[in-house]
Amino acid sequence: MAQSKLDSKDRINRYKANWQDELDSAALYRALSEIEPKQQLKEIYRRMSEAESSHSNFWAEKLKAANSPLPVHRPSTRTRILIFLARRFGPQFVLPSVATLEQVDSHKYDAQPDAKAAKLPQHEQSHARLLAAITGGGSKGMEGSQLAQLEGRHRASGGNALRAAVLGADDGLVSNLSLVMGVAGADLAGKAVLITGLAGLLAGACSMALGEWLSVQSARELYSRQIKVEQQELLEVPDEEAEELALIYEAKGLTQKDAQSLANKLIKDQTTALDTLSREELGIDPGELGGSAWVAAGTSFLLFALGAIVPVAPFFFLNGLSGVIVSLVLSAIALFGIGSGITLLTGRNILFSGTRQVVFGLIAAAITYGIGHLIGVAVTG
Repeated sequence: MAQSKLDSKDRINRYKANWQDELDSAALYRALSEIEPKQQLKEIYRRMSEAESSHSNFWAEKLKAANSPLPVHRPSTRTRILIFLARRFGPQFVLPSVATLEQVDSHKYDAQPDAKAAKLPQHEQSHARLLAAITGGGSKGMEGSQLAQLEGRHRASGGNALRAAVLGADDGLVSNLSLVMGVAGADLAGKAVLITGLAGLLAGACSMALGEWLSVQSARELYSRQIKVEQQELLEVPDEEAEELALIYEAKGLTQKDAQSLANKLIKDQTTALDTLSREELGIDPGELGGSAWVAAGTSFLLFALGAIVPVAPFFFLNGLSGVIVSLVLSAIALFGIGSGITLLTGRNILFSGTRQVVFGLIAAAITYGIGHLIGVAVTG
């Protein structure tokens, strides 16, 4: 009996917490709608506020059925602060925080059977994706052409492939330079330095390749699962998916009428609808799923090895101090080149970026050389 009362109390507390959260969200989106200057976003926030109010009514009915009095709603401190900041500095000031909070809360109903029966998890995840689309498209809601131009410029200056190439080679170069200098500092024979450097190259490259394979493969599996969930939702609640797609197009600059018309047209064909929803909602290309894990692993292996071979190469022909000096010179040249390549991502001055990379790489090499020397002296007595 006592356990039953405890379970009932926990259930009522959960209802009250959910009711409070939904009313807080409704108040926040209502405030954003009131102060948003762009008509399309104003309407989106209004409809999101109405949806959250509807969710709060669901929990209010649950409280009523449990014979629990409905408390007086007072917005949480967090909600009041966000509304104050939005009114003071504009909606764009708080949108990143709101989008993050929606993302955090997007799975809060996953373990609540009564919420799942009412399809509240899908609604919460829909809001999270919608906020991500709005913030990703510019805080004030860019027109489609502006958004495409901005995204194109970002891809040109900071693509993942270029970033992986530069940073992968940098990892291999700096880590193996440090390893080689540490072994050389211990005053070991040139052959020992060479063997250690090659071992470091292979170990590091294999480790990078495995990590990249796991990362890409895990992402592919996640994307595949998300697409299956989207496909199921498309079969079960096509009207809601069409509404969600329309809201995303509105956030990108279309009028409500045009966005709804386009969404309704796309949703009629299941294959086209799934492809579009995957791209627009999830940001996933169904045909690629993030690319091949094996290609990513092989590329990572080669890029790391390319950087790691530079400090090792002189020891194929040289020994002792001469090998160390040539290794440092070649590594410094390569570090400057990598620093220059990084400017393609950052836009910084080539001389500054290249020099900084050389300085940091040589400092790491000097530290490991010194440590190696101390260890070598201690071991040999």
